[in-house]
Amino acid sequence: MRRSGFLRTVLLLTFAVALTATTAPAQQAKPPVVVALVAAMSGGSALSGEAIKRGLTVAIDEINARGGALGGRKIELVIRDEEGNPGKGVTAARDVIEREKAVVVFGGIHSPVGLAMLPVFHELKVPYVGPWAAATGITRNGKNPNFMFRVSANDDIVDHFLAKHVTEKLGKKKPGVILENTPWGASNQEGLTKWFGQLGAQPVGFEKFNWGDPDMSPQLLRLRNGGADAVILIANAPEGAQVVKSRAKIGWDVPTVSHWGISGGRFADLTGELSESVIFLQTYSFFGKQGEVGDRVISALKAKYGIKGPEDILAPVGTANAYDAMHIAALAIEKAGAADGAKIRDALENLGEYRGLIKTYKRPFTAEEHDALNENDYILVTWKQGKIVPVTMK
Repeated sequence: MRRSGFLRTVLLLTFAVALTATTAPAQQAKPPVVVALVAAMSGGSALSGEAIKRGLTVAIDEINARGGALGGRKIELVIRDEEGNPGKGVTAARDVIEREKAVVVFGGIHSPVGLAMLPVFHELKVPYVGPWAAATGITRNGKNPNFMFRVSANDDIVDHFLAKHVTEKLGKKKPGVILENTPWGASNQEGLTKWFGQLGAQPVGFEKFNWGDPDMSPQLLRLRNGGADAVILIANAPEGAQVVKSRAKIGWDVPTVSHWGISGGRFADLTGELSESVIFLQTYSFFGKQGEVGDRVISALKAKYGIKGPEDILAPVGTANAYDAMHIAALAIEKAGAADGAKIRDALENLGEYRGLIKTYKRPFTAEEHDALNENDYILVTWKQGKIVPVTMK
């Protein structure tokens, strides 16, 4: 009996080893599907990168919880900090594609970085999906096939939205524009010039500043002396704060309407109560009654990041855009049937309906249109006690 029991034990162990050897390769045969975020994770716009990361990770958690993609492969996110530097963005884009094997790359807040990376995505045939940077030329770039997609604002559309608000809602006809001296600034100067002209308003001037400039008083004085009755601001948080503080310094109380770059950093901390004098653009608000998706995202952010409520959501636009962008990318990966950038690009142009956070996308992208959001998806917000809230809220 002892010998037969020993033999049975040996046989059972042999079977277990054989079973492990048989199943282990099957388990290892499903590597993750890698996607990447290349954004400003440090510096003056670090808040924007963190907001995008949070939106992506909440979406990835949902996707992986229901089985991942391509028959059970988990989505895995790799992150690179481009520090707002176009050269570092190009290096990072190559790294995540060539070394990490990312099949979709999400970008950050800075349009100059997105524009600099554009040739990399076309060379390596991997789609970029932008959840923030708004320069018109990112998606409208003349490339065919075009590997640049966006779930975000487009400057040309934003400029029409802002120009309409200034001329029709505020009743101003002599706006002054102050903008950063970058390709993003140039993109908006072109759009604002076109749309103000069509709306019968004549800008008194376009004043520019460079990143890191400590005082914008001279530019603002020129706009004031030119008779500007409103100010349009195209800036990210550090320089936007300097504009608002310089405006207070020269004692100029004028309606100020901004693009959304100021929401990607510490603008409210840097300006205090002055932040409440600026109205700016967003694509989503977590305040007020939410739909099913909004409630789910807020709950996930509370569980994962310890926020208490909508007032604690960093840069809501980055979080919301990135959440929808990740789900749309996952649908494209599934439709492509492979972790292949070129096939995913084709699939992005041919998706069906997606019921997202910002809206229900009837068809997010087409061969002709690589911007999933339009003017109907924009809202105006402001700061109240350091929190971003819709302007209609009291």
